[in-house]
Amino acid sequence: MELQTLNDKQKLAVLNTDGPMLVLAGAGSGKTKVLTTKVSYLVEEKGIDPYNVLAITFTNKAAKEMKERILKMLGPIAYKIQISTFHSLGLLIVRENYDKLGFDKNFTILDSDDSLTIVKKILKDMNLDPKHYNPRMIRNKISSSKNELIDSEKYSRYVNSEFEEIILKVFEKYENKLKNSNSLDFDDLLCLPITLFNKYPEVLMEYQERFKYILVDEYQDTNEAQYILIKMLSAKYKNICVVGDIDQSIYGFRGANYRNILNFEKDYPNTLVVLMEENYRSTSNILNVANDIIKNNKQRKEKNLWTNNGDGTKIKYHRAYDEKDEADYVVSQISSLIKNGAEKSEIAVLYRTNAQSRNMEEAFLKANIPYKVVGSFYFYNRKEIKDLISYLKLIYNKKDDNSLMRIINVPKRKIGAKTLEKLGETAAIYNISLYEAISSGPELKFKELIEEITALSEDLSLTELVDLILDKSGMKAELESEKTLEAEVRLENLEEFKSITKNFEENSGIISLEEFLLEISLVSDIEEHRNNTDVVTLMTVHSAKGLEFKHVYIIGLEEGIFPHTNSFNNGEDIEEERRLCYVAVTRAKESLTLLNARRRMLYGNTNANPPSRFIEEIDDKYLDKDFVKNEEEVKESFHKKEMIDESAEYLVGDKIIHDSYGKGVIVGINKMILTVAFAHPIGIKKLIKGHKSIRKV
Repeated sequence: MELQTLNDKQKLAVLNTDGPMLVLAGAGSGKTKVLTTKVSYLVEEKGIDPYNVLAITFTNKAAKEMKERILKMLGPIAYKIQISTFHSLGLLIVRENYDKLGFDKNFTILDSDDSLTIVKKILKDMNLDPKHYNPRMIRNKISSSKNELIDSEKYSRYVNSEFEEIILKVFEKYENKLKNSNSLDFDDLLCLPITLFNKYPEVLMEYQERFKYILVDEYQDTNEAQYILIKMLSAKYKNICVVGDIDQSIYGFRGANYRNILNFEKDYPNTLVVLMEENYRSTSNILNVANDIIKNNKQRKEKNLWTNNGDGTKIKYHRAYDEKDEADYVVSQISSLIKNGAEKSEIAVLYRTNAQSRNMEEAFLKANIPYKVVGSFYFYNRKEIKDLISYLKLIYNKKDDNSLMRIINVPKRKIGAKTLEKLGETAAIYNISLYEAISSGPELKFKELIEEITALSEDLSLTELVDLILDKSGMKAELESEKTLEAEVRLENLEEFKSITKNFEENSGIISLEEFLLEISLVSDIEEHRNNTDVVTLMTVHSAKGLEFKHVYIIGLEEGIFPHTNSFNNGEDIEEERRLCYVAVTRAKESLTLLNARRRMLYGNTNANPPSRFIEEIDDKYLDKDFVKNEEEVKESFHKKEMIDESAEYLVGDKIIHDSYGKGVIVGINKMILTVAFAHPIGIKKLIKGHKSIRKV
């Protein structure tokens, strides 16, 4: 046993085995160690049959780690303990009682893609247009309802619109389809055991006798179905130990209910509450910052992290000029760390939204520092970005078969594999491109769309062209109609692409599609260090939960970004944003740097956001501010960075000199765009009006 290595609070949590117990385990306080030691103690010291112990966690990875640790402690007897995720436990119960639930023994489990396919088929059978009734959104609505223990019959009570009426009909047909095909989905693995226990109390009693000792990790992340399932199983013996931290409850968007941990003492009178506040991960200064931020939340249990690790360095707070300066600053600091011997794998850059990674990625590529993006694809490798670039490439070069093949069905246009095969044959016979081979059918509509966008793009800037493509193609509308977190992230990425076009226009004054495509191909084609483990990590805060790094940089700490603008109208959402910030801060072991920018271009718009309220909540004595002394330099730098003189006036026929192209004559003016004729071989170029690279002769 490892009891001698535990502190007093950890030991109390392990040794108290009977009755309900709530372990409020702060970040870095050793909760996994407590859970594994407690399971081992129950079997080895208390003589509890391993068959009577149930340990539940949230992810397969966490369950696997727990199994491995307990196996080391107990040996092969550990295999008899039910250590699993909620879904694995549900599957066990359904397998053992499939007949009572009305299934045959050979039932199948559908994944989320299978569920989506069924919803699409139902909509098709009902002659409903998937553009108006988004299949993914309907599938998600059914899923979230089931996790709230709402079946189609209960859902019918809440219907008060035509759209909800459609969802109800799909829901009913979906349930019938699963039943008739002897199938269940992932949500059923949580719901069906509850249905079983309500219908057959004697079956519930069998499982209560079996699982006399129940331990649940990350209790703050439980949804309604998981909460009820555990409550039913533990009702007889009440030997239930839940471990969690309300301050790290950050999955409200997935249905997690932080109130479950707040109400635990009401659900289980005579609960022993153990506060684990000693942190083994971070320095005192980092923990003081975390405590200062989180104490502003009302919905929490009072808890203050502390450590014997020493004060450590103060937390650096840097205000950058803009998002590029922010990225350059982070990379320069990281370069110094690496030169001084820091391992790249011990460094992380955290941000609130995926779209913020793009500037960081470019800065790392330029500095030749290997990195990896966790929880998302590299910006230029994301599907939606590749699709958008393919539209740009096809508009520029109609013979680009590769780009055409990629986007002819984005969004879906009912152009099948046989049609594409025939097009390929025609193109081969006549030695022409696929685009030229199009002459009829839905593919002709696609060709007409490309022709229309090409014609309309004549007097547009690159940023306006991107907007036109997103609207005309239907890409934007399709993602907006999905109403899912994944679709929201993809929309953010497409909007962020406009920051790239705007920066290109502002820094070069050029709006040539040709030069832009060449420019981005240089960035997106750089070899990325995916397999190297000694790399700096870039990730969203949601992806960082459960991880730790010696050196952490949190970027974009501005109102509207972190906290996110979507949270402004709801006090509960702001509290979740604050918990997210707390999670970000407590990932750091030795050094922490907080950053924001005076102005930031995001999603193609430049805004001057005030600093995040979370920074305002930190006591100044813990911060090392490195921007107060150079306020005047900042103002000066802003003037130096201004690239466009909006007051500049031009007339058709005016002669100008361009820094790169030399002398030219203005032959057209449209809004902020000049069409300029330069000498051969440069020819006609479109330039931004008033750009610093242009001077009138």
